[in-house]
Amino acid sequence: MPSAGLAPRRVVQLSALSAMFALFAAQLVGALLPNVPVFIAASAAGLALDTYLQHKQPGLLSLLGKVRFDVTVRQLLRDMLIVVGLLRIEGINPLREQAPLTVALLCVYLLHFACQGVAVLVRRTRTLPIVTRNIDASALRLTTAPPRILARRASHRLLVFSIPATAGLLITAGTTAAYWGGIGLGVSLALMLLGTLHLGTWLLPKKRAKSEQKVMEWLDKWLADYQPTVAMYFSGGTTSAYQANMWLSTLAELEKPLIVLRERFMVQKIDATDVPVICFPKVATMFSLENSTLKTMLHPANSGKTSQVLRIPTIKHAFINHGESDKLSSCNPYAKAYDEVWVAGPAARERYALAEVGVEDKDIVEVGRPQLAPIRPYAGPPTGTYTTVLYAPTWEGWDGNPGNTSVVLAGENIVRQLLADDGVRLLYKPHPMTGSVDPRAGAANERIMAMIREANTKRSGARPGPEAAAELARRTVELDKLTSTAFRASADEMERMLLQGAPQGDRDAAIAKATAAWETAYWSSFPEWEHQIITDARPAIFACFNQADLLISDVSSVVSDWLSSEKPYAVANTSGMPEVAFRAGFPTVRAATILTPEADGVPSLLETVRDPEKDAFTEARTELKEHLLGPSDPPSLVRFDEAARSLCAKADERRVRMASRLAAEIPSPRGAADAEDFETDGNGAEDSVNGAEDSVNA
Repeated sequence: MPSAGLAPRRVVQLSALSAMFALFAAQLVGALLPNVPVFIAASAAGLALDTYLQHKQPGLLSLLGKVRFDVTVRQLLRDMLIVVGLLRIEGINPLREQAPLTVALLCVYLLHFACQGVAVLVRRTRTLPIVTRNIDASALRLTTAPPRILARRASHRLLVFSIPATAGLLITAGTTAAYWGGIGLGVSLALMLLGTLHLGTWLLPKKRAKSEQKVMEWLDKWLADYQPTVAMYFSGGTTSAYQANMWLSTLAELEKPLIVLRERFMVQKIDATDVPVICFPKVATMFSLENSTLKTMLHPANSGKTSQVLRIPTIKHAFINHGESDKLSSCNPYAKAYDEVWVAGPAARERYALAEVGVEDKDIVEVGRPQLAPIRPYAGPPTGTYTTVLYAPTWEGWDGNPGNTSVVLAGENIVRQLLADDGVRLLYKPHPMTGSVDPRAGAANERIMAMIREANTKRSGARPGPEAAAELARRTVELDKLTSTAFRASADEMERMLLQGAPQGDRDAAIAKATAAWETAYWSSFPEWEHQIITDARPAIFACFNQADLLISDVSSVVSDWLSSEKPYAVANTSGMPEVAFRAGFPTVRAATILTPEADGVPSLLETVRDPEKDAFTEARTELKEHLLGPSDPPSLVRFDEAARSLCAKADERRVRMASRLAAEIPSPRGAADAEDFETDGNGAEDSVNGAEDSVNA
């Protein structure tokens, strides 16, 4: 079900398209009659509308491009109608006045296509075989990008640079004075020519980057100097970067870490970090890692391109996943392709054994969940006026299982029950992919948010003063400066590489400090009675954990992470399974209150949160926490680091074995020389016999 806001937008888009075609029709009629006022007005309005839509509705115009009615065709049609109009307007000599104008107009198009050709060459020379971040790449002669209107926006260039020509020709149509058209065309020709020449300077040696061979030689040298040992490999779509970002803080604690990506766009999707980043768009360039010091590669997700990096025999591979849950996706058969599978605790080990997907028990390593360190432990029941409840449902998934998300069948009932309690403050944080597969989930999500907004209008109380909002704004600016790089609109991949060189100082520590200050300012900027809808990346889910007294969620990794706090939690059962079977089938819910789609158990659940004596799952949560996440001692980060060192040692041992085997299979140059002497020396056989006899006698 589309949201209500889409209908007016579509009306506007259809109106714009209708206006464009109406103006072309009016221009044609004005040219044929001829009706000079209509002709001039329609021509000018058509160009103005096209230029406006290029800036405000590029997606709409892309639809026209799919039917071969792109900007070049539209501008060519517009100019052709102007030429027809000039032919039919009395007072303009077709041969002496209009012919030169028509030739000049054709020259404008020739220069436009010439500029486009130069733009293609420039883009190719500025497309490097790799993309880096947090690495000083100044040795590659990186330069800033040319103006975007010249290098990347051909449609904008044609429209903008054609404005003087169109204006001059329309003035000629109104006055029958051909020199106005000549002046306008001269200005457009000058703009096209100067733009092409200026763009061409990026093809000169001083602005060209080094060749692919030189770039790869530079990378090999950097790898030899940096000597990475552990890398995180990631490949995915535009919305999957969170799977890698959750491991950044853990990766930064390892020795000589590295991030290896495969998609160029993903370089900017990775959150702020000091860890060096290298993107290998092509398989051939990625194999430069084979001869580096890299020993271990960590994989937070499976992708089609993972099989390519698994071909590198000198590197050991470990699957670390991007969260554990009782879903079948947490036991993907692809995991058996890795040398080791790192899991949080014994529960995941049992899960793989039960799944029978080919992962052997000896290849499973329990490392805990090191990124859960910021989650604060249970400190008792709520002491304030309000009980803060975090409802964090997961998304609908790809398999159509109704038990994946509670949003569709139970979400509105859960929220309705929570809002009915005057002592509840609700934090609603849906999964960012909610509604991406099932439109029903997106529609239910919209209705839930509408319910929360309406509930807020029925509440009142003191609000923080303006200084709280000012503090949040100040902290936001500070954090944005640390976590993002301000690129100008024309910046391309090479310019971003130039700006994102080697980091200065300990940026990771500064970001952690700024994030903590921002979170404090964020929560202080709202009254304690106000429900919150949290759909932005900030505050993160762990920050919401620390604010909440109770979690309501689905069978997902959110539940496993929440258990590190040992606070009460509930899981919605929308699978249709009986509660006994549901608890047996999903170990993460064994210490949870199970909610039916009707959510009629919410009031009693809130009682157990406010009165711990009524909480029957206190000890069960403690036991389940260790079962899911492993022991608290040694800390998870220590176990993770030990696992990395152990796998690196295995990689070293393999390299030694392979080197020994290779040395045994291929004779040394000295051995080859001795063999040659033996064959060419006529006494070789006799000496050999004598030597054998001496040995026997001895």
